[in-house]
Amino acid sequence: MTEVVVVGAGIVGLACAYHLLRDGHRVTILDRDPEGDRASHGNAGGIAVPEVVPASRPGLWARVPGWLIDPLGPLSIRPHHSPELLPWLYRFLRSGSPRFVEAGARAIAALNARTYDDLTPMLDAIGLAGDLHRVGALCVYESEQGLARDKSEWDLRARLGVGFRRIGGDEARAIEPALGPRVECAIELPTWSHVSDPKRIVAALRDWARSRGAAIVAGEAIDFDATNVVTSQRRVPFEACVVAAGAWSARLAKRIGDRAFIESERGYNTTLPTPGVALSREIVFAERKFVATPLAAGLRIGGAAEFAGLDAPADFRRSDALLALARLYLPGLRSEGAAAWMGHRPATPDSLPIIGRSPRRRNILYACGHGHLGLTQAATTGRLIADLIGERAPPIDMTPYSIARFG
Repeated sequence: MTEVVVVGAGIVGLACAYHLLRDGHRVTILDRDPEGDRASHGNAGGIAVPEVVPASRPGLWARVPGWLIDPLGPLSIRPHHSPELLPWLYRFLRSGSPRFVEAGARAIAALNARTYDDLTPMLDAIGLAGDLHRVGALCVYESEQGLARDKSEWDLRARLGVGFRRIGGDEARAIEPALGPRVECAIELPTWSHVSDPKRIVAALRDWARSRGAAIVAGEAIDFDATNVVTSQRRVPFEACVVAAGAWSARLAKRIGDRAFIESERGYNTTLPTPGVALSREIVFAERKFVATPLAAGLRIGGAAEFAGLDAPADFRRSDALLALARLYLPGLRSEGAAAWMGHRPATPDSLPIIGRSPRRRNILYACGHGHLGLTQAATTGRLIADLIGERAPPIDMTPYSIARFG
């Protein structure tokens, strides 16, 4: 039995706590605000198993200027943050070579292949088995040219064993009648799924951990000594520590002496309690880079990537832009009672999470940097962290996820 401190009470940190508690360890969960808002609460709710292609790809740089000048575009960089972003951006562009993309996709696929093996029993244990809807997803296109532009990505998915089926616009509308005539073709993704409410999963995991004896402590980790996480008010002792602080993990890694290239890729969404249209599954709007998901709280329209750092105020015009885009594809969409939201996705330049031990401190481990796939990969990440702390051989090669790759 090991005394483990998990820094971070989001979906990844709580999934780590879940597996560590099941292994019989003593667990303390440390977070600035254990029940506060976080990226885990407001994400789109998708279990994106087929999403294995890294964000940086050959030729992507040519599309970036158009995205930046488009007021409805999927990418925004605030000028004040540009100097700080440059080292991350340089590595992001380097990661777009064919060799790196192929290797990165294989590493993401290795994690995603375990998703349901690890997620399904975890949801069952916390009483939310019925919140997982394995009904697939549609990735829709408004032009054949758009689908052709993504051909290399679909070819890569096929090589990695991701199942999908190309369909026409009429068949897509037969599956989801709310889709309008703008949709010309689509890809059906049977292994994609979604949950009823990501926030409910976070709350249930936190309650489950507390009921199994985990201590949940409010406090901001600011440093580490040999056997303690240091906050402004106390020292929290550990034999092993897991850094699962999402977009804030890079600051903590620096304190430890490691370099983590993690940027806040700020995502926006709008949840519509009475949307006036009905969807049965998540829809991915491929050319515009956003999604629509039917959740218990209503229809959630989410996406966008804004780079502005951790401290800048939200710009909810991004949420308005997503809503305007959604109306292009979903005629009759209603926005009464719309609730806008922004959260910090922890993005690495190569789209791979950081999972594993610190090269400098063997008793400190990382579980962060999951980007858009935190909910998809959380349960598997928790299992891998528990394997490492329990001195068991993980079921996959952990080398691609090591923080040492940024050294």
